[in-house]
Amino acid sequence: MSHCYYHALSSVRKWGGEVGDYLALHQWFDQSKAIIADPRHRALRHHAEGIFMLEALYGETIVNTSGRVVPVRVVGELHVLEDLGTIPSFADWARLIEPRPWMMRGPRDHGPREARKSMGLVTLGEALVEAGLGHTQLVRASEFGSDDGGEMPGFSAAA
Repeated sequence: MSHCYYHALSSVRKWGGEVGDYLALHQWFDQSKAIIADPRHRALRHHAEGIFMLEALYGETIVNTSGRVVPVRVVGELHVLEDLGTIPSFADWARLIEPRPWMMRGPRDHGPREARKSMGLVTLGEALVEAGLGHTQLVRASEFGSDDGGEMPGFSAAA
């Protein structure tokens, strides 16, 4: 449907009451048109999780002007079904997003050692030092095909 008003009219036909009883619920789904004004806006809220978010925001039920108790989740389901013909999961939408390199970047430096340690982000070398194994040769360089007999950075060769 092209406008929330028509979704609200559909709700009136189904459960009675007036357009104003349902308009805010349907507007919530379509607020994402302010971000992207084409059908892709639906990826943000037109899915099962979006329906449950609607219920969390507006409560389990509304009472329309006819006095009928209407489950908010059912109103949300009607909205999504009218727009898509099905109720997808968020995962259904996310599978259609092609991961780009900028999406994969994470922080390279987690800050001072104590800050990293408090988050459980210690390096293998730091963990070995704390365990008293800091000067143990883990794997001989020659086992990786190196002929220089070099050591792993931060570790001394075994005697």
